[in-house]
Amino acid sequence: MKAAWYERQGAAADVLVVGSMPDPEPAPGEVRIRLAASGINPGDVKKRQDAFGYGMAYPRVIPHSDGAGMIDRVGSDVPPTRLGEHVWCYGAQSYRAYGTAAEYVAVPAAQAVPLADDIAFEQGACLGIPGITAHRAVHVAGDIAGMTVLVQGGAGAVGQCAIALARHAGARVIATVRSSADQAIASEAGAHEIVPARAEAQEIVQRIRSVAPDGVDHVIEVAFHANVEIDAAVLRNGGSIATYASGEPKPHVPFWPLVFKNVAIHFLGSDDFPPRAKEEAARDINAALAAGWKGFAIGARYPLDRIAAAHERVEDAAQPGRTVLVV
Repeated sequence: MKAAWYERQGAAADVLVVGSMPDPEPAPGEVRIRLAASGINPGDVKKRQDAFGYGMAYPRVIPHSDGAGMIDRVGSDVPPTRLGEHVWCYGAQSYRAYGTAAEYVAVPAAQAVPLADDIAFEQGACLGIPGITAHRAVHVAGDIAGMTVLVQGGAGAVGQCAIALARHAGARVIATVRSSADQAIASEAGAHEIVPARAEAQEIVQRIRSVAPDGVDHVIEVAFHANVEIDAAVLRNGGSIATYASGEPKPHVPFWPLVFKNVAIHFLGSDDFPPRAKEEAARDINAALAAGWKGFAIGARYPLDRIAAAHERVEDAAQPGRTVLVV
């Protein structure tokens, strides 16, 4: 098969190689997917860069955990009725060497999720990491039906999914955004209220309080280091924060304001969510799509041969929309 890989970490143009590898065969309990699209997430780029200093767990890595295509082979213990099924997949490169930047990938059958015929493969390839992270962030503190949920960074990939999933679960959703273009994205995802966030912290708190005078029940946080004091100020007593990212590895925490409000903080790493949480997320993501959520705008499509350029686009935070490889 044709595939892209790296054998050392570094800049995309320096380390990514495109060539031929043997076709994978599904092990017992696995399916093989003939890929149509491969989604690229910031985490894929950070792994290739060694941004967190963990090095390489495998001598050769085919990047990307998310993808979509058609099941063309099944391992033992997998019903043959799955052959020909359109699917999106997640976790292909989580604790595994070979991800979706290739013509084929083999994954555990549970990680190949049915994709409705009216959903494009490119859209399916974008669902895994952001969708499952968002679902866990929405639900980790318990039932949110009837509650007020604040999504910080509502125009990001996880933020969009969180808005859609929280609304689907019956919450009132407030989203913060940084531009008029982001406002349109968060509105399309289903936010009930949108708060501009290009201001001083106290002004942002006042804006959130103006639409949630009694405070918010739960915060989904994309920038813990920058926003935790805002979150502490707008949360109700007994509220919660679910955070999946921080711009600082050792952020300042306003301990006493959080303690006095009995705030619970949930730190979320998507590779290590419980299997049942991932399965519930996949189910609810499909349900949100079936209920009318339109998913993501695709900002750019690249062929596999141009994977380095695709990675460089993901590194540029100013680029709009999702970036996918068309395999």
